[in-house]
Amino acid sequence: MSNPPPVPEKSSPVTPQATKKALLGDCWSCRILSGLGLLASAAYVGMHGRRAMSPGGPPSLGIAVQFTFAAGLAAWGIVVITDPVGRCTKVA
Repeated sequence: MSNPPPVPEKSSPVTPQATKKALLGDCWSCRILSGLGLLASAAYVGMHGRRAMSPGGPPSLGIAVQFTFAAGLAAWGIVVITDPVGRCTKVA
């Protein structure tokens, strides 16, 4: 009895990773607009946290959370504008 030849695996010519693009892709104006929007919202949240602080008194936990959230928004805005992941290239 002879063994039948192995069945060749079906492989697609395009892998899912090759077709996946970044969220904003190469759209420079989209990255600038959304990044500046995030930076503006960070400034707004930080401004209201600063306004709510009583003069001379220690800040409350809510104000500290507000400043932390504003710092996170600002960092997110900078990351969206600079797009550090899109600049990486694989070296084989």
